[in-house]
Amino acid sequence: MLVEEGGVTVEVPGEAGGGEGAGDGVFFNPTQELNRDLTVAALSAYREREPRAETYLDAMAASGIRGVRAANNDWTTTLADLDPDSVELARANLARNDLDGEVVQRNVNSLLHEDGQFFDVVDLDPFGSPIPFADAAFANARNLVCVTATDTAPLCGAHFESGVRKYSAVPRNTEYHAEMGLRVLLSALARTAARYDVGVTPILSHVSDHYVRTYLDLSHTATDANEAIDELGYVYHCQECLHREHEYGLIADAPETCAHCGGTQVLPAGPLWLGPAHDREFVAEVREHVTDYMGTAKRARKLLDTVAGELHEPTHFDQHRLYKQWGEPAVGMDEFLSELRDAGLAASRTQYGGTTFKTDGSLADVEAAVRE
Repeated sequence: MLVEEGGVTVEVPGEAGGGEGAGDGVFFNPTQELNRDLTVAALSAYREREPRAETYLDAMAASGIRGVRAANNDWTTTLADLDPDSVELARANLARNDLDGEVVQRNVNSLLHEDGQFFDVVDLDPFGSPIPFADAAFANARNLVCVTATDTAPLCGAHFESGVRKYSAVPRNTEYHAEMGLRVLLSALARTAARYDVGVTPILSHVSDHYVRTYLDLSHTATDANEAIDELGYVYHCQECLHREHEYGLIADAPETCAHCGGTQVLPAGPLWLGPAHDREFVAEVREHVTDYMGTAKRARKLLDTVAGELHEPTHFDQHRLYKQWGEPAVGMDEFLSELRDAGLAASRTQYGGTTFKTDGSLADVEAAVRE
């Protein structure tokens, strides 16, 4: 069937309303339209920051819709896929829109490791974990690496052993599991990039529709790679009272008892990326490039507004979970956040749910602000 999205028309497999994917053929996920809309907006904003960036690699092209949209946005685009049907369809979709672009039937690792093969922007959007492709991306991208991970259960700690194997980290399935997944992914990517003396700076990250998406600005110096590693550390989470604290460094030293309740069920998670997961100025710039012809424009703008307003604390709380823990009925979120701010705490909503918030205070500070 034909799909119109973001100013282009592409052929994709499946029937209208067929849901995620399409049978046994070329993969197409209609629910990833938000991801693709934000990609186009982020690429436009990034080009204003780095005007020399011209070349874009859609590393797992499938139907080619992401790469076609990048080409329509005036990027010099290469689309790669191992599946011959995908390659044929991607090439046809470029032609359908009168766009130039190279389409190659290649494994992205092989393609990127060719002598002299570099791209300004490398976009990894595989089925499952992006880690098998991360080395090649960081070794051969000049400016920006965009990454989607759809294996959220391992990232978030729900499939614990798989998360440990794939990401060389200890994930925990907490009430902030979505952010846990994001920070596990960022940690793994930062450690991978550092092996090539590449430092990463997350300039936009979001968790939407059961996937994690991040955009990493690159710096090709060992000093910047060291600084990225310095952003890693551990979160120590109390299962009994929901208190958590964090510590920078690659060696975990979890307290034996919780500083808030004295409980002994304190679990370490990490190494996690503890630094900022976005650049507020860049997020605002991306929002300016969300256009009305994008199918998810309203949702994208709301998400970007929320992300831009998020504090950079490495975990968030769920207000309803706290009130349930306290055995009290929850108040409205606006009232709740006002009480925190009146008590001298910084507080913000987060992208992870309507009752989630971040604060620079501890659990004890939150409790004192709203219960006393």
